[in-house]
Amino acid sequence: MSFIEFRDVSKQYVMGEVTINAVDGVDFEIEEGELALIVGSSGAGKTTVLNILGGMDSASGGQVHVDGEEITRFGNRKLIEYRRNQVGFVFQFYNLIPNLTALENVEIATQLSANPHQPQEVLEQVGLGDRLQNFPAQLSGGEQQRVSIARALAKNPRLLLCDEPTGALDYATGKQILQLLQKTCKETGTTVIIITHNTAIEPIADRVIRMRSGKISKVSKNKEPKDVADLEW
Repeated sequence: MSFIEFRDVSKQYVMGEVTINAVDGVDFEIEEGELALIVGSSGAGKTTVLNILGGMDSASGGQVHVDGEEITRFGNRKLIEYRRNQVGFVFQFYNLIPNLTALENVEIATQLSANPHQPQEVLEQVGLGDRLQNFPAQLSGGEQQRVSIARALAKNPRLLLCDEPTGALDYATGKQILQLLQKTCKETGTTVIIITHNTAIEPIADRVIRMRSGKISKVSKNKEPKDVADLEW
């Protein structure tokens, strides 16, 4: 069994008399330690897939297995434990607490996890050792996203889910963030999943899952993923 398995997963939203099939019979696998991209245009269903995998949304049908456990059968308490201890989240707009320093933003995450890393050490690893006492408003967009990544990594997750992590950043800064995510995957063995509409970055991934209209249109693997530093788009 693969580390992550989606089996005929569906998600419907009912709005009055209209039913929207956000995810429609999705099947794919991701191995542990891979960097995977879920690629598609707006409305393709990729964020819904990510939210189901992260335990933030429930599937209407099908099965999702993570490390041999069917998370689609989890009750509320077990889902909370799963999100706390197994999953780190990185969002497009950082979601930092504005009146807390970079260090304090990371410390909050470690208080919820069973086996966390030291917050200061993780911030140093992402290149923010000299910005520990700065508030989000005192940091650039790229630095705020690094705090967001450090917050996720400090939980010591096995799975890092990134929702358009470079969407609010300029090209150069976005490339630095992708380099950091690729480095994290290679050096820690964390399974990293990035959703994006940018097909140009597909060569950096071990596995690329393309979505269209709630369905998987294609799954491909790169035998020799490119280093982010060597890719131009």
